[in-house]
Order: sequence, then structure tokens, then C-alpha cells
Amino acid sequence: EITLDPNTVNKWLVLSEGNRKATVMDQPQPYSNHPDRFTDWYQVLSRESLTGRCYWEVEWSGLCVRVAVAYKNMSRAGGGNECGFGNNDKSWALSCDQNSLTIGHNNIWTSISGPSSSRLGVYLDHRAGLLSFYSISETMTLLHRVQTTFTQPLLAGVWVVGSAKFC
Repeated sequence: EITLDPNTVNKWLVLSEGNRKATVMDQPQPYSNHPDRFTDWYQVLSRESLTGRCYWEVEWSGLCVRVAVAYKNMSRAGGGNECGFGNNDKSWALSCDQNSLTIGHNNIWTSISGPSSSRLGVYLDHRAGLLSFYSISETMTLLHRVQTTFTQPLLAGVWVVGSAKFC
């Protein structure tokens, strides 16, 4: 089970439901400063490192979401691309809104087709370098598969304008 790390959560997000849900608030939260905290991007990372094979789902609502995996050494401070999921070489992300789906890595974003859904699945086979994103409804539809080489353990993450819950 994936839980979200309170030390990484942006001050505009609140964690709930056993640190499995992140929700954007209209006021910043009085979190203490922490070197792991995202200062500008509405993002949070998992407490657990991901190696081997794992699968999880994210249920989201609101304007948009990015479901991501990232290396632990991804930058956290500032609003630049080095801190945004999918915008650098340390993260991979599926971005989903009401009308479009895109896959991003190293700030190269590619539109993909498939059913947009309020529930997204992620399958990671770290050793095989395989990362797959799914749309979940009555059926499970593969949206995109990434084949690469992962050089470090990964963390699960989410950027959200609305709310996102790890299931």
C-alpha cells in the first residue's frame, strides 16, 4: 500500500485518509520547512521506495492530475521544470484532464489517445524498465507503456488541481 510522505507535500495540499489522499486547499497550510518539500508545484511523493514489481491506482477529481514516478533526488525547491513531474529526466508522468491525456518525461510531452477516467492505474517493473499507465473503468485499458532503464529506486507521486487518492 502506498502512503504519501508529509515531508514532501506542498503547502497548498492537505493529506487525509491515512496519508493516501491529497487535496488542494484555498489557503496554504502551516507546514514546517523541510528540504524534501515541494515549494511551488502542487505535488507530493510516496513514503515507500518502489523496486521490483508493483501496481497501484489513483482516483482523482478536479481540473487535472499528473500521476508520476520519480527518483528521490528530483529537485523540490522552486517552480522550474526540474521540480515538476514529467518535466525533467528524473520523472515520468501521465497528465490527465477532462479532455486530454499526455505522457511526459524530460519535458517532452506526447498526446496519447484512450478513455479518460477518474481512476488511473500504474504498473511498474523496475528491473525490466517497464512503466505502464492504465485507464480504469468497468474495464482496464492500457494507455501507454514506457520502456527504459531505471537507475535508482523510484517514488510514486501526484500533482493535482483537485484531489487524488492512492488506492
